[in-house]
This record gives sequence, structure tokens and C-alpha cells, in this order.
Amino acid sequence: MPALGLGCPRLHDALEIESYNAAYQEEVHLPSLPGRSLEVFPNPRTGREYEISFECPEFTCLCPRTGQPDFATIHITYTPSELCLELKSLKLYLWSFRDEGAFHEDVTNRILEDLVEACRPLRMRVVGDFKIRGGIHTVVTATYPDR
Repeated sequence: MPALGLGCPRLHDALEIESYNAAYQEEVHLPSLPGRSLEVFPNPRTGREYEISFECPEFTCLCPRTGQPDFATIHITYTPSELCLELKSLKLYLWSFRDEGAFHEDVTNRILEDLVEACRPLRMRVVGDFKIRGGIHTVVTATYPDR
């Protein structure tokens, strides 16, 4: 099925557009959907303390006051115990916040709590580095165990 644009048959009524969309969706395998389940796997080096760091530069949630999108880079650093976080499920978990209203402080702490519950690390730090909004740059840091 050709892409919309040059060389594409004219789509001039709703029935043709609906038919085109249905055919397009059959051809394209849609990506995984966002979700709140986090997957883990056994730590392959339990006899050694080491640190794992992730940088997630495409985090998005909605401002609960205005409904406008808030963009952030989420930095996650942890020392695993028996379990490690699986990356695809982490990506889909973070993606699940994109249509949810959340204050920066709450969402950063909620991410920490959910990740700690999933993998029970020795230590973890989650930093939400939010883009400037209203002239203010916000950085929220949550740690486990509490300091």
C-alpha cells in the first residue's frame, strides 16, 4: 500500500479513508503499548556490588494544572541485589505516564517506589530533570533507602 502523498490515489471521502487506514494497519506491526508492569531478570553477578545507570531522555507527562505536556530526562542509577530491571519494560513503563497528569515531585518519587518494589535494589537514585517551564528549571531527586 503506498504512503499518502504523491502517487497515492485521491482519498476524497470518509469511506475511502477508513478503508485505506484499515489496510495500512494490517500491514504495519504497531509497537508495544505502554504499561505499568516492570519485568526483571536474575542479577548475573550477585557476588559483586556494581552500579547500573539509565538515561531516559524522552519522558513525558502532563501538568495536572494546565494539561500541557512536561518533558524530562529521567536518570536512574541503582546497585542491584538479586534482580535487575529489564529495559524494554522500563521503556514502556516510563511511556505510560505520557497522558497522565502528575506533579514533578510526585512522578519522580512514584517511579522510584515502583522500581524499588520491582527489583529490590541495595540502593537506587531517580532524578527527574524537567525542561524549563514558566522560566523555572526543576530537578527532583529521590533516593532509596531514604537518607
